[in-house]
Amino acid sequence: MKTLLKIMLTLAAIFASTFILGRMLGILTEDNVRNWLEMASTLSVATVAMVVIALLFIDLFVAVPTLTIVILAGYFLGFETGLLAAMIGSALAAFGGYAICRKWGEGALSKVIRDPVQRNEMREAFSSHGPGMILLARAAPILPEVTACMAGLTRMSLRRFAMFWSVGTLPYMGTAAYAGSVSTLDDPRPAIFAALGLYAVMWAGWFIYRRYWMGAGPKLLA
Repeated sequence: MKTLLKIMLTLAAIFASTFILGRMLGILTEDNVRNWLEMASTLSVATVAMVVIALLFIDLFVAVPTLTIVILAGYFLGFETGLLAAMIGSALAAFGGYAICRKWGEGALSKVIRDPVQRNEMREAFSSHGPGMILLARAAPILPEVTACMAGLTRMSLRRFAMFWSVGTLPYMGTAAYAGSVSTLDDPRPAIFAALGLYAVMWAGWFIYRRYWMGAGPKLLA
């Protein structure tokens, strides 16, 4: 488990560095995202959808305010179209990270963890706890990208990853997109309540998972 945490923290540090760099340079901030979507909305619905998809895909390489983007997608595109654009963008990032790490991750991993026994232990640990991590990854920024990369790195089957990712992502995206679709500039309360509620539910899920699942070590999802 220590090896698994070491690799995940290394990946998290890499993604966090892109977030810090983006903030220092003043790019991909919430204000910038809002301005870009407002400009896109003056062109066409398709343009807004493409910007949403592109921003969420970029999240694989540079951390972006995902929840804000999804809420704004619902606001500018409506619930159904906003949700579709958000799911496409998030899927491109998630499965892109999975594919990259599945194909080229082993070489990098062998340089960080030279002991093959420790690498096998890491794979076994992620096989046991990875599904829960993927389901609850939306509880914190960066974690969705980290778990997607770990799934590819440990060669989790694409079908399993897709299943757990979908179950963990669709309700989150749906709630955020719907909240955005029923919010207005004069009444942003649905979006605010949705954001607070989503984080509360996801963090409660993490608390329960760590206390009753990871501690006991069952392998119901393995």
